[in-house]
Amino acid sequence: MSLYDIPLRTLSGEPTSLADHKGKALLIVNVASKCGLTPQYAGLERLQERYAGRGFTVLGFPCNQFAGQEPGSAEEIQTFCSTTYGVTFPLFEKIDVNGEDRHPLYRQLTQVADAEGEAGDVAWNFEKFLVSPDGTVAARIRPRVDPEADELTAAIEAVLPA
Repeated sequence: MSLYDIPLRTLSGEPTSLADHKGKALLIVNVASKCGLTPQYAGLERLQERYAGRGFTVLGFPCNQFAGQEPGSAEEIQTFCSTTYGVTFPLFEKIDVNGEDRHPLYRQLTQVADAEGEAGDVAWNFEKFLVSPDGTVAARIRPRVDPEADELTAAIEAVLPA
């Protein structure tokens, strides 16, 4: 199954899929509101603003699996993200990224290895998966890498649609 075919739900509960973003470069990130890495929302939003006009979008997937750092309701998450960090990129329903109930999207994403050759479970909040416009995973970037780090922006620029 293609990443584009996996059923998803928006943060407000509406059915959707990545097909809405087909042909774009995507940065898929598991996010959390009460994590030491939460300030990465600001960098993710700057990436959104910088590259949106060039066929790119960030997609945020709230996850509460890491020390309960995303406990809020959909409304609380939306309010926090928009008022604290001015988030304009799409947010999806809260999901599991690891374990028995891992969402099908993350079943596929976690098969991809990072730069050190490590695949498998998501390490923590704010792990990033860069998807090229053809739907293949181009890079897996671990949580502590800043969204605006040279290695990540170079990878994004390399996969932007022509």
